[in-house]
Amino acid sequence: MSVVKMETAESVSNGGGPVYEEKEETLKPEDLSEMLAAGTKEVHEKAENTQFVKDFLKGRIRKELFKLGAVALYYTYTAMEEEIERNKDHPHFAPLYFPAELHRHEALARDVKYFYGPEWQSQISCSKATQRYVDRIHQVGQEDPVLLVAHAYTRYMGDLSGGQLLKKVAQRALKLPPTGEGLEFYHFDSVHSAKAFKQLYRSRMNELELDMGTKKRLVDEAVKAFQFNMEVFEELEEIGKTIQEDVLDAGMPVHGAMGGDISKCPYYAAKMAASGGRAYACQLAMALLRHPTGQVLCATWFAALAGLAAWYLM
Repeated sequence: MSVVKMETAESVSNGGGPVYEEKEETLKPEDLSEMLAAGTKEVHEKAENTQFVKDFLKGRIRKELFKLGAVALYYTYTAMEEEIERNKDHPHFAPLYFPAELHRHEALARDVKYFYGPEWQSQISCSKATQRYVDRIHQVGQEDPVLLVAHAYTRYMGDLSGGQLLKKVAQRALKLPPTGEGLEFYHFDSVHSAKAFKQLYRSRMNELELDMGTKKRLVDEAVKAFQFNMEVFEELEEIGKTIQEDVLDAGMPVHGAMGGDISKCPYYAAKMAASGGRAYACQLAMALLRHPTGQVLCATWFAALAGLAAWYLM
């Protein structure tokens, strides 16, 4: 068991939004949030180590692939939020219904419009890998709504954990406007504290009245959600092999021969995994000093490390 500070939300009567009040809560291995974290650890690590994700988080981004990634997210979130709306009163999902705080499909529509122009809807299509993901979301929403909890948890908690880091990397690499066009997906205007909101969300999950069999099915479904996302990443990697090289570097050169990579997760808190010991650290420090944007990226990586620590300590 572990003891963490949890946040509870209470609505204020003047319409000012939720306020958060800390309390200590003892987490048990059989709590849904703990089971999901443990049960998806292996597939989570696989997802964060796909080449597409590693390249993205090193700032090496192909604009065309970034656009296609936004399209995939648009279809995914549209499907998920359609099913959430369908099941918003379901007793196993209603406590997790936060449309103002979490829903992303409208923001993604604006992002896709920014990249493809006013006729964007006639210029995009759902890829095969994304369609399989979308089909599964619709299936569980219509046949077994409790499993929506796994899909919502996997997507929304990850967006809140690493989203700001990803936004900064993409904005710099793609030279996007500082006003946020093309990156509205990463803006959670109604979430004033990502940490507090994630704690509230996990607390709500742990309060759902679910038997152990259902919790295990939710873990299995969360693993499937990660696998669907990996299939989308792999599909983008394959597409990348067929399009013209247009990599836009956020600032750091890629040193493929180094003993370690900066690897941060797109779902949970962004994390830094460095291997290669002291020699690697020296190489990285020299690269940072040589490159004019090194200080900015260094600060970003420290923020990522802090995010990782916060994720596991919550």
